[in-house]
Amino acid sequence: MGKAPMDEAGLQRLVDQVVLDLGGAFGAATVVLGDRLGLWKAMVGAGPLSPGDLAWRTGTNERLVAEWLAAQACAGYVRYQDGSYTLTDEQATVFADETSPVFMTGLAELISSVYRDEAGIAEAYRGARSLAWPDHDRALFNGTERFFRPGYAAHLRDSWIPALSGVEGKLTAGALVADVGCGHGASTIVLAEAYPNSRFTGFDAHVPSIVRARELALQAGVTDRVSFETAYADDYPGAGYDLVCLFDCLHDMGDPVAALRHVHSTLAPDGTVLLVEPFAHGRLPDDLNPVGRLFFNASATICVPNALAQGGTEALGAQAGRERLFEVARQAGFTRPRQATATPFNLVLELKP
Repeated sequence: MGKAPMDEAGLQRLVDQVVLDLGGAFGAATVVLGDRLGLWKAMVGAGPLSPGDLAWRTGTNERLVAEWLAAQACAGYVRYQDGSYTLTDEQATVFADETSPVFMTGLAELISSVYRDEAGIAEAYRGARSLAWPDHDRALFNGTERFFRPGYAAHLRDSWIPALSGVEGKLTAGALVADVGCGHGASTIVLAEAYPNSRFTGFDAHVPSIVRARELALQAGVTDRVSFETAYADDYPGAGYDLVCLFDCLHDMGDPVAALRHVHSTLAPDGTVLLVEPFAHGRLPDDLNPVGRLFFNASATICVPNALAQGGTEALGAQAGRERLFEVARQAGFTRPRQATATPFNLVLELKP
């Protein structure tokens, strides 16, 4: 029986897609380059600029800047007309405004860490070594903070906290809060700024992240109500917490059931857990979409390797989905898990004892 003829049209579609995707991969690198050199911010509100104009504003090489601008124009990241380039308000919101909930430059920085860590990731796949969170390039830690912080600022006070049962009133009056897996403390600081009568402690096992979180808390002027300590999710100190938060971190843990079981033990009797995880349906093929593509790639290179490095037998991955997360919560002793709200990128879950 002869081999079926190749689908030439299908092959061409695949090649076209790969060219588009790999152009985007190059583009992520030049987005980060523009951030590092101050090119994006120099274009904000400046109107049409020639390559020479932008080079003069940023102290960079005009010929190289001309190539960078052309690359961004190809991607639709800047507007080109008659030899000049303009960063529109919409483009500035995505690439230059670090307070914008759709600021994507931090994500590009985060992704750049995967390329820098490729050799270590390959060794982890071969079983030659483990690859825990601290083993990654620092671009992962910086990019994670810059990518997630604007979303927390946009959603926490206005929608996520109000979606929880009875939590907003407690925070306004004065509550005891733990932020587990806090990283650089972006979520902790956002909460502290929104609810000055409450007291917050951020916990993370990564010492450099805790050092950075303390620096950022000092800059934000919230050290009177925020502290940061080095601890794992399954052994952090304290009890009687009115609210325990886990932002985009449970799926990275080697034993998420043990982590949530410890969280359960530290809650006040009427306490609440705010569990935020990447949006997913939790089943294929429903998660074979652009958001799933982003999170599966992150999971394959960062999240699952970290969980396995912790000796994990329950590596959830970044696309676990609501029902799987509910199952883990119930195993840890939570009897009333529910979905409080969601965004296209986030599942926001409430867990009660």
